[in-house]
Amino acid sequence: MSRLTLTKNLRSFSPIYLHMRYAWLCHPATLVAVIVLLLNDHLLKQAWPGFVTGKLSDVAGLVVAPALLALLFARRADLVALLVTGVLFTLVKTTQTGAEVASHLWTLVAGPSRVLADPTDLLALPVLGLSWWIRGRSVPARWRAVVGVPLAVLAVTATSAAPRPSVESIEIQGQWIRAHVNGADDLASSDGGLTWTRVTDATHDLQSPTAACVPRLPQRCYRVVPGRFAVAESDDYGRTWHDSWSMPPARMDWVDRESGGRDGSSTRTLAVQDRPGGHVVVVANGVDGILMRDAGGAWRQVGWPDGGQTDDLARDPLAPERTAAWELAVAMLLATIGAGLRRLYTPYSIFAMLTCVGVYLVNTAPTESSFIGIDALKLALGIPLIGIGALACVSLAAAGRARPGTVLGALAAGPLVFATVYLPFHGWSQGTPESYGTALTLAVVLTGGVMAATIAWIRREAYLTGSRTSSPT
Repeated sequence: MSRLTLTKNLRSFSPIYLHMRYAWLCHPATLVAVIVLLLNDHLLKQAWPGFVTGKLSDVAGLVVAPALLALLFARRADLVALLVTGVLFTLVKTTQTGAEVASHLWTLVAGPSRVLADPTDLLALPVLGLSWWIRGRSVPARWRAVVGVPLAVLAVTATSAAPRPSVESIEIQGQWIRAHVNGADDLASSDGGLTWTRVTDATHDLQSPTAACVPRLPQRCYRVVPGRFAVAESDDYGRTWHDSWSMPPARMDWVDRESGGRDGSSTRTLAVQDRPGGHVVVVANGVDGILMRDAGGAWRQVGWPDGGQTDDLARDPLAPERTAAWELAVAMLLATIGAGLRRLYTPYSIFAMLTCVGVYLVNTAPTESSFIGIDALKLALGIPLIGIGALACVSLAAAGRARPGTVLGALAAGPLVFATVYLPFHGWSQGTPESYGTALTLAVVLTGGVMAATIAWIRREAYLTGSRTSSPT
């Protein structure tokens, strides 16, 4: 009897059982939700912030989270995983404490993040029923297990970043110009905006006017244009106005993405200061920082000045897209190799997942919250995970007798996925295409094509290998 019990216990930890445990997570519908979650949090929210993309993450997350959580629980605890997901989601969305705890936990895992309490998100709870329906119709599939686990971990942990700081108002204090920043230290200049320094002393929340005239030239006036990133000027005491500056359409795509859809996607306020040789106009441009008209009459985008020091508010404008490209490329490379394994796919999946997590940590180590610009903890965790995970994957691929054809396909698929994800956005940053939405569409279509071609290659190699194995010698 004891021998039979021991046999059952050992069976619970067998590769076959572990493979079955992956089945829920790696059902095609769950994998679709994983891809939607990755695309939405990394790209779609940036291109089209609003109600739809906000709720889409909740829907996709509630499909993926129970299946992923079930991997951590004991056998036959799938219902517990589903209920825990629902309870935690409700607490986070309906209580400020739950939202703050979730924000802190996600910040530890994925860098500066912010989770908001929003009871309307509970509209997505019925999706848990869909997740349970998927669980009841899940069947094992080895290649999906290798692909799905790393992508699911990345999709759940790689959430949207915290909102960017924004310049909300400008105040003239004698010779000083002070820019009041929401979410960071204020900025101040005593030389007409040529150089800026950080100031940390607390001030009242001042709303500077949306229009002002030159003190020594009262007929010359400036005002922000409602609903636009633009400044108008008048030479007849404000009776007639014409545009003095407006933001280029290509730059608007960038600002809309950085603002995350927050209210006030337009020029905020401005102030005018007399200077030797003329006057300067300083404009609060939200997440785009500071805009200035110098004493000579030329408009220039100051952005986020740092007074000659490293600016922790500045960042690589394509960092999110590059991170997504690396994640998908590494996951595709490892998944393609894993799909060609003849055995050892369970330990390979685990180390592939660790490698993908390490790549994510290293790519997100540059941070705005560290005085050196790098999150040392992420590097300390990410680099060993990449080293150990990659070495283990290579060893397991050799020991698992990975098909040579799939290995060659992986070496081609990984770089191609990186290129198809990243290059359209790199072109957008250079002005071609002009629209971020067009770049996003190109990235999705091209990457989908590479993935489809890779899957076709995997199936072909499996068929050829099977044919050679079954042919008489």
